[in-house]
Amino acid sequence: MIFGTTPSGETVFRHVLANGRLRAAVLTYGAILQSLEVDGVNVVLGCASLADYLTRSRYFGAVVGRYGNRIAGGRFTLDGREYRLPINDGPNSLHGGAEGFDKRVWRAESVTGSSITLTLVSPDGDQGYPGTLTAQVAYTLTADALRIEYRATTDAPTVLNLTNHSYFNLAGVDGNADPGEGRPDGRSSIGGSPGGPGILGHILRMDAPRYLPVDATKIPTGELAPVKGTDFDFTTPHAIGDRRNGAYDHCFVLEGPVTVTDPLSGRVMEVTTTEPGVQFYAGGMLDPAATPYGPHAGLCLETQHFPDSPNRPGFPSTVLLPGEEFRSTTEYRFPA
Repeated sequence: MIFGTTPSGETVFRHVLANGRLRAAVLTYGAILQSLEVDGVNVVLGCASLADYLTRSRYFGAVVGRYGNRIAGGRFTLDGREYRLPINDGPNSLHGGAEGFDKRVWRAESVTGSSITLTLVSPDGDQGYPGTLTAQVAYTLTADALRIEYRATTDAPTVLNLTNHSYFNLAGVDGNADPGEGRPDGRSSIGGSPGGPGILGHILRMDAPRYLPVDATKIPTGELAPVKGTDFDFTTPHAIGDRRNGAYDHCFVLEGPVTVTDPLSGRVMEVTTTEPGVQFYAGGMLDPAATPYGPHAGLCLETQHFPDSPNRPGFPSTVLLPGEEFRSTTEYRFPA
């Protein structure tokens, strides 16, 4: 179905996927995961209209790029040449710049009842990045999981860090803003009240023995610090709000899965990925005056390479060369 039209006149479509216990809605704008229902309950934050995504979204459900997360000072050097990027987060560049992949209309391909593939071509010089990049993301619903697969190629050396920026709330996202298109009962699953149940009571466990300390502008210091004995130790389960008042927006070094449990509903989500890290953001900066949601209405687990890797030779490389294909897979599993 047509979801809306951008100010530049591009048509945005909404596709509904379903497989057993899971149901999802995906937009061609930003390759956004608008909703994800588990046993009839929506567990991701979304907006009810394209107008809200244009003006009131904090990357809700979007694929961010060309480089997800932050690059210090909006600059990096590749093959001896410095590239400058838009500054849109204090002194840094965030999520690909002011007009990143989250604000583009992707082309839908290979749409089936349970999967969709979307493609975006980012030209050379787009937001300051070198090389013409062809990016592809596929959403697939299995019997108990949402699988997200990323692929990309380039015609010149570039840097790349793709991720999905969904906010999860396993207690369920209330609201009645969605017309319920395609649902047999016509019920809503999008929208939400800032006063709804937050995620500070969710229990988080991460097989992540190290994390990346950051400076005042959230750029990594370069250290991969042990979590043992710190407020960042989720190698044993902890409620998100038990420490730091839930003030987390940090990258963790993964050695295994991430598990989130909502004690209220008993709902569990297991996250596995081929990526070396995950940015855990507890949604503390969500503002009900500027978005449909308030602080800690949802949490993000953005599987990815590390922030500012183009400026950190000691971090895993994010350089993509011609003739190579970037490939990455993340699964969000909901055991019955």
